[in-house]
Amino acid sequence: MPDADIEHRYDYTPEYLAEILRSVKTIAMVGASADKTKFSYGVLRQLDEIGYEILPVNPNPKVTEIRGLKVWRSLEEIDRPVDMVDVFRPSAELYGIAGQAIAIGAKVLWAQIDVYDDEAAALAEEAGLKVVMDRCPKIELFRPFWKPRLDLPI
Repeated sequence: MPDADIEHRYDYTPEYLAEILRSVKTIAMVGASADKTKFSYGVLRQLDEIGYEILPVNPNPKVTEIRGLKVWRSLEEIDRPVDMVDVFRPSAELYGIAGQAIAIGAKVLWAQIDVYDDEAAALAEEAGLKVVMDRCPKIELFRPFWKPRLDLPI
């Protein structure tokens, strides 16, 4: 069993996060929702509009597309390479999703805000994936613009 004492929710350097977001092109979004009021929909929309190739993953057979994008039932069903698996599922599911991300050859396991499992992180890292937990790529992409400009006049 991986070492559960490793803490993965904090202390990601801005450079680590920026390198991940610069390097990935294809993002499988596990837990993507067609409901426009859901956080996952807003993140999907923003990442899609920025230019990432988004592959929504949702097991509900009634959801066949989100924003014109084909919905995949599982990570295993995806028919192309995936750079990053972005997870909008409960923390209890993350270990299993980490195993699936490893199986499909993903390079990054990214768990959304309030989603974390240190054993899942250790499993993914041992397989060579970069890991981010309890963060949102949409927020991280725009974080540099939120810094105060102390040099501006009041």
